[in-house]
Amino acid sequence: MPKPFCPDWATALLNGFSQVLLQRHPLCGLCCLLAILLCAPQSLGGALLGAATGLLTAQRRGYPREHRQAGLFSYNGVLIGLLFSHWLPLNLTLPLLIIAASGLSSLLVARWLAVCARPTCLPAYTAPFVLAGWALAWAVVPGRDTAQVFAVSDLLTGLGQVFVLASPMAGALVLLGLWLADRRAACWALAASAAGLGFAWLQNEPPLPGLYGVNPALAAVAFSTRPRYAVVAVVLTLLLQPGFASLPVPALTAPFVLACWLVKASARLLQGEPALHRPR
Repeated sequence: MPKPFCPDWATALLNGFSQVLLQRHPLCGLCCLLAILLCAPQSLGGALLGAATGLLTAQRRGYPREHRQAGLFSYNGVLIGLLFSHWLPLNLTLPLLIIAASGLSSLLVARWLAVCARPTCLPAYTAPFVLAGWALAWAVVPGRDTAQVFAVSDLLTGLGQVFVLASPMAGALVLLGLWLADRRAACWALAASAAGLGFAWLQNEPPLPGLYGVNPALAAVAFSTRPRYAVVAVVLTLLLQPGFASLPVPALTAPFVLACWLVKASARLLQGEPALHRPR
């Protein structure tokens, strides 16, 4: 029996870009895509290849169409394509690595969704992307300085670093896309990015403002509907980042993932509350 195709590949791919910001909104995804095109055109092919690979893998495996259409199998591929294109030189190996890592991320997300089907289970977030980035750092760029990867100078550039784009213009487009999808989430992202920059300056670490801004912004967006939890997630992210910075691999979005897991698990254990964020 033939597997049902996604009714609209373009929408599914755009949703994949917007899911990096925990949104299901094609216009948000289009703004993110435009940010990459204008600020890092050399990485656009990698981002599209990663997104398409994740979606095609899900299609060939017959994963639920509603999940494919929502972009749940594409957003890690977007980040993998951007990161690999940023770290590695352009050669024949680069697309093969992006395809392999993005395909594996799609398989991991599918397995995660199958095992953690209950609303109270912990979402995958960008964990597959973090694992792929760490594997690349160990295998190819073990001595890379995280300050070179996430060097930013202002709030907007910090938001742009969600897509590994060290550009204020990219951050402005990302913020615009987030504003179109969810104004409250956009405000939380900007405030959390400011908190991250302030924390970095208090720690006398001006070379790492992007690292201290991008993870709090994502954590704030994840819990933007619950202000109390958003504040806790942002604070946890800031406290976790110095520890991750001491690792021999870049932190990427690991502080965001771990902080969100801790908040969700704590809410579930202490109060028995349902999931605070579900894929859209």
